[in-house]
Amino acid sequence: MKKCIIIYNPVSGKKKFSDELPYVVERFRNAGYEVNIQETKRTKDAINLSKKAAEKKVDLLVVSGGDGTLHECINGLADCAYVPKVGYIPSGTACDIAGTLKISKNVQKAVDIILEDHVEYIDLVKSNHGYFMYVTAIGTYVDISYVTDSKLKKYIGYLAYILTGIKEFFTIPMIKTKIEHDGGVIKGYFSLIMVVNSKKVAGFNIVQKPILNDGKVDVVLYRYIPLLNNLLYFISFVLSPTFLPGVKRFRSSKLRITIDHHHKWNTDGEESNAGNLNIEVKKQVIPLIINKKIKRKYFKEEYRR
Repeated sequence: MKKCIIIYNPVSGKKKFSDELPYVVERFRNAGYEVNIQETKRTKDAINLSKKAAEKKVDLLVVSGGDGTLHECINGLADCAYVPKVGYIPSGTACDIAGTLKISKNVQKAVDIILEDHVEYIDLVKSNHGYFMYVTAIGTYVDISYVTDSKLKKYIGYLAYILTGIKEFFTIPMIKTKIEHDGGVIKGYFSLIMVVNSKKVAGFNIVQKPILNDGKVDVVLYRYIPLLNNLLYFISFVLSPTFLPGVKRFRSSKLRITIDHHHKWNTDGEESNAGNLNIEVKKQVIPLIINKKIKRKYFKEEYRR
């Protein structure tokens, strides 16, 4: 019998996934899986749980939670010799990865996608702060996901992030930056720096046509322009033009980012370390079950090993 481990975060989002567990377990058992359920108890618990799942060589690892829970599981799997297929049932507030991969927050639809078993190997990004799957960022608004009150998120959902963002409207940082990348060196003062392997970040379409398995990330830089920064963000995030003065975009497989900013990076929606960043993209590392409808959009290369 095939083996499946379900790792879930009981306090993620509106904290309702536990009510759906009997249904989820029944679906996987009916599909021929022996199911083991593991609940996270504390921060970074999912790292150890996913690592142990890989050591047991389970056939399928199902993760339910927000972007932070999936981030922890991916970090647990990153250096394992054997990596099981990963299915995702999003139950967090924003769930940017699910938004990019077109995985519904509806539990039944998410399980349907997992059981369709369409696997693509997605890139993983290694930095001196650890691994990340879809974004690391520093500057304006990047701390919203983890400074927003969890009780507020439970009751009003995504609107809680909007309210927190309003508070940060008047505090735009000026970050002196040097970026060494595949194509050269960029220097300047920026208010927001994002390294992205996704379409969506914080619910917005940040990269229009990402490629998630080609060994490169998208880098999006917002220059510090006094009095105009928030206008720049609004046009970029809401209207999503392909070109906008003051916004620099490029792709790279390696980066060295040197900054003078004391704030911490946001990595996959969670607070990370402060300081300079060294990045290298690891190509096609995680066998992720995706909605097959988006394969042609974001997975341009065939899996090669």
